[in-house]
Amino acid sequence: MAHNAFSRLVNLHRHFNITTKSGTKGGTENAAPGTIKISHDVSTALSNGKAVVALESTIISHGMPYPQNLETAKELEAILKENGAVPATVAILDGIPCIGLSPEELETLAKLGPKARKISRRDISYVVTTRQSGGTTVSATMIFASMVGISVFVTGGIGGVHRHGETTLDISCDLTELGKTPIAVVSAGVKSILDIPKTLEYLETQGVCVVSYKTEDFPAFFTEKSGCKVNRKLDIKSGILIAIPIPKEHSVSGNVIESAIQTALREAGEKGITGSAETPYLLTRVNDLTGGASLESNIALVKNNAVLGAQIAVALAKIEDHGHRKGWYSLSICGLNSHLI
Repeated sequence: MAHNAFSRLVNLHRHFNITTKSGTKGGTENAAPGTIKISHDVSTALSNGKAVVALESTIISHGMPYPQNLETAKELEAILKENGAVPATVAILDGIPCIGLSPEELETLAKLGPKARKISRRDISYVVTTRQSGGTTVSATMIFASMVGISVFVTGGIGGVHRHGETTLDISCDLTELGKTPIAVVSAGVKSILDIPKTLEYLETQGVCVVSYKTEDFPAFFTEKSGCKVNRKLDIKSGILIAIPIPKEHSVSGNVIESAIQTALREAGEKGITGSAETPYLLTRVNDLTGGASLESNIALVKNNAVLGAQIAVALAKIEDHGHRKGWYSLSICGLNSHLI
């Protein structure tokens, strides 16, 4: 027992003194605890100033069933490559934070599904020290991506303030992470199972720059509009949330989605499902209630996000390549006019 405690303390020390290591064909078994393993493709791209886009992995482990999760993960990486960016899917495997997964590692995580840990900021130390495997949420992905110098991250939708959050205080740490980690997050807005107006208020409190792509109406994940307007503004030393509406042809009727969400919320309350288990349950139940329409929309919107994410990463790489100083980036592409820190 004492040996186990000492071993965990040693691993925890290594976690707080992380070094980076380029990935090898040997996978994670040859990587020392406390090491961040970066795939060869990602490491080479970063070294050469090429466009790299981070991808989270809870969409693989908890967001979709197998084999759709694996197919979607592969398609997202292919979309990024087609648009000139190197994909860097982030996960923790056997206690090793990995940035850029091999096809075998993607499949392993996809097959693990909900059996894998859902890793947020607070879980990183525990998962590393106990050498577990899991998918990284928006917050954890932002941390690792920023740590190695990746400036753009694509996800489906970020977490936020849960409905009735004013009494439950159930607020995703994605929002606080956006307030302190300088990375551009491209998403289809906030998951519509959440309280979008309160989420935007909380982002404002955190000093997060929020912009919408080709619209002033903040998107609502499954639908194009939430009814909330976005004021473009510039803040310093924080992330930036770039919200892109779901393609119109894949948008689900707002009434249909809201009805399904209300039913799922009621059932979750009756079953006592709360905390980190609530979002996966709600998304799965909403998909059941919409006859699979919400999952199809989820896949379509994250692919759409990947295209814009790649374009932004490529534009940033070109700016740096032309000798502009790092820190402030004036960006104007495809109708998006903002500044990235």
